[in-house]
Amino acid sequence: MKFSPGFKARMVQRMAGPEGISATALSRETGIPQPTLSRWLREARNLEAMKKKSQQNKKAVRPPHRWTPEEKLQAVIQASQLPQDQLGAFLREKGLHAAHLEAWRKAALEALQGASKSKKTSPEAKKIKALEKALQRKEKALAEMATLLALKKKLEAYLEERDDDTPTGTGTGS
Repeated sequence: MKFSPGFKARMVQRMAGPEGISATALSRETGIPQPTLSRWLREARNLEAMKKKSQQNKKAVRPPHRWTPEEKLQAVIQASQLPQDQLGAFLREKGLHAAHLEAWRKAALEALQGASKSKKTSPEAKKIKALEKALQRKEKALAEMATLLALKKKLEAYLEERDDDTPTGTGTGS
């Protein structure tokens, strides 16, 4: 006979609740075999234990690549304050390797150095840099135009010289 999950849950609740009764007594009351009731109770306890363990694992260790930047910085700071003999235990507890901490420390330092460099760049300096870039672009375009103009003049002079060398009016009589 098949029993619904809700029915099974009610029977388990009656056996495991604060005023729980034994599987034998519940069997006599409901007509369900005692081994079946005991198996339901065992399964429910195993399921609860697995749920608790799963929740603990979710809270306990998360892969380092899923850490937020704040968590990474906090780990670097905590690790830097620990004596060398306690560092290994800290790394195991957090699920980290020393290479993670070193990479995160370098990234934090680079970010701080980059932030200090970007603060040194004033709006005026940025404007000057943009203007210098525009000036270089315009100078390059001007140089190209001057070259093209010189080539055009040379071509015109060459064509005029060629026309001058060609005799006019000489032809073979027809």
